[in-house]
Amino acid sequence: MSARRENASKIYVKVRADFTTDGRIRPLLFRAEDGPAVRIDRILDMREAASLKAGGQGMRYTCRTESGTVLLFYDDPYWFIEAT
Repeated sequence: MSARRENASKIYVKVRADFTTDGRIRPLLFRAEDGPAVRIDRILDMREAASLKAGGQGMRYTCRTESGTVLLFYDDPYWFIEAT
């Protein structure tokens, strides 16, 4: 596994996810290193896309959470959200 590059615009998160039988990944919740777990209520969109704020290319999940809409990125093997 390669070392991840540090980027002040990315907040790397831990993700709990389901893997479907057809190979898709469905994130269920995420947590920043020192933060509380955030439950994903609904996935609104899922597509290959770049993070325009933080850089990187991968799968972008537009997620509805209790606190609003979050863009969650899977840039294999790392998960991150954009820093605000």
